[in-house]
Order: sequence, then C-alpha cells, then structure tokens
Amino acid sequence: MKITEKNFIEQMKKRNEKALEYVIDNYAWILKTVLKKHLFNLENLYEECMNDCLLAIWNNIHYYNPQKSSFKNWIAGIAKYKSIDYMRKYLKDLENGNIDDIVLASEDNSIKEILSNEISMETKKMLYSLSEEDKEIFKKLYFEEKNMNEISKETGLSKSILYNRLSRGKKKMRKNISVKGDYENERL
Repeated sequence: MKITEKNFIEQMKKRNEKALEYVIDNYAWILKTVLKKHLFNLENLYEECMNDCLLAIWNNIHYYNPQKSSFKNWIAGIAKYKSIDYMRKYLKDLENGNIDDIVLASEDNSIKEILSNEISMETKKMLYSLSEEDKEIFKKLYFEEKNMNEISKETGLSKSILYNRLSRGKKKMRKNISVKGDYENERL
C-alpha cells in the first residue's frame, strides 16, 4: 500500500513502519525547527532527542486527534516537551558534575544560565492559565517532587480532589497551548 498524506496516520495506527518513514520524510523539518529553538547550543543532543520524538509519535499516535489540532502542531508539541526534558537532564548532569555526559567546554557557564532561564520561562507559560492554588499543587508535585499524601497533608485537600485539580489543570494547559506554523506563536 502506498503511504500518502491522506492515509499515513491511519497506517501508523496500524503499525505500518512505512508510515513513520513518510512522517520522517515530510515532517522531520518541524521537529528539527523546534529542537533547534529549544536546544540551541546543545547540538550533541539533537539526534537523540529527534529519535525520542519519533518514538513518542510512533507510540502515541492513537492519542492524536485531528479535531483538536493539526498533525504539525501535535508533533511540534511533542518536540517541545521532549527538548525541555533534555534541557532539564542536561542541567541536572551539570549540577551533579556528570562529566561523561557533558560535551560543552567547562568555561561556558553561560549555557547553564540560558537553559535555566528557558526552562523557567516555559514553565511560567505552562502554569499561567491556572489559579494560584492549582499552580502550587503542580509545583509541589512536579518540581518539589512531593507525593500525593504529602501534598494532601500540606493543602488539607483529599487526594481525589487533588487528582481532579491536576486533571483539570492539565486539560486547561493543553487547551491554552497554541502552536502555529513554525512554532513561534505560543500562548499560555
């Protein structure tokens, strides 16, 4: 079967590897653009991050909903969050002094500050649409890495209420993320 623009998503859902090749041939430029924007000076991470993006597209194609966004926007979102994950990992390696994983010269400390600022800015954009109370719940869970029991004790909210707020917050953040064309115009 020939893979075309009209059938490649359906074929990916059927696990046809030729459909993934079609995505690489026709949409890799979007992934590259997003990765270069978010991983600017970390060129040594591009290929690995690109592979992770393609794997995420392949493994999560059944979540793609054409009524919610275009395929281009969907894969750009995947690339954005994968690249942020890679920046976090890189910063963690810098902080832990994991020399084996660090390729940049040691005197280039400005990259650490740039990456920290980029992550901070992206985080603020993501949390912008949430109420102050919901922002605190997200921060405690995802940044302070507290478990639900700890958060429940600190906030006085039951775990079921916390899970509902997290679910609604995630939906709100997804709804507010807007990706257009070359991924330059995002809101949150």
